[in-house]
Amino acid sequence: MPRHVKIGEAKTRLLSLLAAVEAGEDLVICRGATPVALVTRISGKPDQAELIATLRRQRVKQKAVTTDEILSWRHEGHMR
Repeated sequence: MPRHVKIGEAKTRLLSLLAAVEAGEDLVICRGATPVALVTRISGKPDQAELIATLRRQRVKQKAVTTDEILSWRHEGHMR
């Protein structure tokens, strides 16, 4: 069950409340007795793992780059 906190308390204790949210606790911010917002943790690890897997799949599709190509890119766009 999420913890209910009034707006004034949330403003005063924001850092400690965010630490609790990061630890997995849900938080409901209320104006008086009326709930206004639900603060919940954003899970970043599955998204990161999916992104890494996507990048690895895309990298396998790319052709190998030679040292000469890298050196030619170094001055690309420079006036000679």
